[in-house]
Order: sequence, then C-alpha cells, then structure tokens
Amino acid sequence: MAIELRVPALGESISQATLGTWLKKEGDPVEADEPLVEVESEKATVAVPAPAKGVLKKILKVSGDTVAVGEVVAELETGSAANEAPSRKTAEAKPSAQAAAPPPAPKEATVPPPASAANGSPRGPLRAPPSVRRLIAEEGLDEAALGGAPVLRRADVERALSLRSVPAPEKVPVRPPGERERAVPMSPLRRTVARRLLEAQQNAAILTTFNEVDMARVLALREKHGPAFQERYGVKLGFMSFFVKASLEALRTFPAVNAEVRGTDIIYKDHYDIGVAVGGGKGLVVPVLRDADLLSFAEVEKRVAELAKKARENRIAPSDLEGGTFTISNGGVYGSLLSTPILNPPQSGILGLHKIEKRAVVGPKDEVLVRPMMYVALSYDHRLVDGREAVSFLVRVKECIEEPERLLLEA
Repeated sequence: MAIELRVPALGESISQATLGTWLKKEGDPVEADEPLVEVESEKATVAVPAPAKGVLKKILKVSGDTVAVGEVVAELETGSAANEAPSRKTAEAKPSAQAAAPPPAPKEATVPPPASAANGSPRGPLRAPPSVRRLIAEEGLDEAALGGAPVLRRADVERALSLRSVPAPEKVPVRPPGERERAVPMSPLRRTVARRLLEAQQNAAILTTFNEVDMARVLALREKHGPAFQERYGVKLGFMSFFVKASLEALRTFPAVNAEVRGTDIIYKDHYDIGVAVGGGKGLVVPVLRDADLLSFAEVEKRVAELAKKARENRIAPSDLEGGTFTISNGGVYGSLLSTPILNPPQSGILGLHKIEKRAVVGPKDEVLVRPMMYVALSYDHRLVDGREAVSFLVRVKECIEEPERLLLEA
C-alpha cells in the first residue's frame, strides 16, 4: 500500500519551509519513525519521520525546494508490496583473483659524469650516498657546481646550493575570473535571526551593564561533588544550573527584568521560562526551560543537555523555542572574554556569561590574590528596567554565585 509523506505542522504562523537533506534514497528500506528528511523553517530544523515501516518509493521534492505545510514530498510503499520492491544496493567493485602488481619503484636519481675531471682527464660517474643523489636530483644541480670530490657528501651539495644564483621567483597562482565571490541564499533560520536581531535594536532601548564574578567557590563545589552528582543523576554538574538558579533569585527580586512591554502596558510574568542559547547544526537557537523555578539542579542540567543535543542534531521543535521570559547566553564556551548580548524580543533582559580567566584581584585585607574570574553582562530594555534595577540584578547574581550556598538556602 502506498502512503504519502507530508510536511508536518511547524508551529504557529509558519506555513512554508525549505526542504533540507534527504536522509534516505529512493528504494531504501525504512523503519517506522525513522527520520527521512530535514525541513528547515524560520524557527528550527526538524526531521520528518517515516509514518510506517516500508520502502521509500518516490521522492517528489528535492533539497532546497520551498514546501508548504501539509504538502506531499515523498511516497512510501508498505506491506507486501514493500517486501517485493527491490532494495537499492551500492555496487561494489569485486576484488580481482590476482592481486595487482605493485607499481615499479621509482628509479634512483643518478648524477651523470662530467666530461673531464679538474685535471682534464675523464672519470666515471660521481659517487654519492642515495640521500645525497636524491638531493642533487631534487635541486636540479649542475654537476659542474659540485666540485671534483671523488665521493660527494651532503656538505658538498649544501655548499653548492649556497653559491647558487638567486632562484627564479615562485609562480603566483592566478585566480580564474569570476571566482572571488559566492552568493549563497540565507537559510530561513538565518533570515529569522537577522530579522529579530534588527527588530530588537530598533524597538527596544538596549543598554548593557557589567560586573565580574569570583568563580572559586562554584569550582570547588563542582570538584568536590561533581563525581557523585554525575554518578547519581547521569549528567555532569555544569555552570549553567548555578547561573539559572542565581538568575531566578534575581528575577524574583527585580520582576521588571522578567517582564515585557506590550503596547503601552508592562506585562509582569509570574512564571519563569528561561531561554538558554545553544549552538546548533544550523546556527544559534534559544530553547526554553519551562518553569525553571520548579526544577532542581539535576533537572536543569539534564534538560539543558537534552536541548543542546537536539540542537546539534537539528531536532529542535518549534515548541522548544516558543515563549521564554529571560535568556542566558554563554559565550565563554567559545572563548569570549566580554560581550554585549542583544535582547531576544519581547524579553527585557539577557544575561551574558564569558570565559573563566585567572586574574589578580585585591583581597579584603588589600592583599593581591589570583582568582578565577568571569565577566558577566546584563543587557536590558531601558524602557521598563531602570539602571539601578539592572545593576542591582547583576549584583544579586554575583552574590549568589560567589556564595552558592545561598542557592540551596534561597537566602
């Protein structure tokens, strides 16, 4: 029985998408729910699974085609007809009964004899070790420049090279005309990112404030409890859970950072859906931790790991990206020392994390200490978040990270 493979619903307000890579070829057997083709929308890239077990009978749309939600892109054959369909097999070259003879070894370079020796009497071929003969051949030396030594050594050849005239300039490759630029259409996801970033700059009064955080106590906690944490929960104890928890404490204290401007109203949100920016196969995406305030450290780490894996494999669903009241972006994983993150509209705040770097700091008794420090940045919408609130928000995050016991005691 033939069944149709259709483009699934890709989220609210999305009616079209771009067909990505086909993961199967015509004639290939497929299992139920096995990914067949990637579909890239303006929000995410998703893999379309096979609706049933069978054979991919016919591909109707190729990679790069624009397709509509619900459009048929392929046909599958199921049941007995699929079992009778010939499966595609890759032709393989049969090995010959007799192994091919190895190519003949290259002949060793020899130096032709000069017409006469220094005293004018003829002599036989020059004598030299194989490595020296090879060097003479590679450099293309004239035998007259090698002197009259009965046995040539590497030093004789190197001396001749040093006396050689200035070599001809190297050939400069000439690029064929018309190959200096390439035009590649932006993907739907990249177009959406570009549009939203521009909207954020145009529609919000973005300002950034900075602080630095001493990461020593968090590092010590991870070193002390990390192995037991991973053994118990099956996931590493990372930095993100600490910053999610610290951000939640700060958002409760300064609710304007968790709010948004809607027309002439300020919408305060009593739920905390934290977006976590991760690098995916098609670019940066911001999946959301729903009700992050209800999650434990382990649940935060597990959820972040799952979303990051889905992003790398281009399996992020539109529902994973929708909503979000506040965002955390960790440029430190790429080596960023400092940055000014851009808001994720319509959110009013985004926390930027950066790499940990040992720096000299002045201690409480004016002593100079070497501490693992991280710069943190908060970009915020100045229309509803005042500078005092933004600075205090970042100080609250700093306090929670430098005294992580606060996160357990909620103090």
